[in-house]
Amino acid sequence: MGKIRITQIKSTIKRPKDQKATIVALGLGKINKSVEIESNPAIAGMVRKVSHLVKVEEA
Repeated sequence: MGKIRITQIKSTIKRPKDQKATIVALGLGKINKSVEIESNPAIAGMVRKVSHLVKVEEA
């Protein structure tokens, strides 16, 4: 499907445990950290769950 770059832009402080776990599963954890991941339906669902905490762009 293609690669996407995901960057965490907000903190996970005072967020539900499932959102914190999703951020860690995506390979993030600190503000301004970025990862490049192959896009697939599972990753898209994870990004949608924490869309208010991350920025997504095509890689």
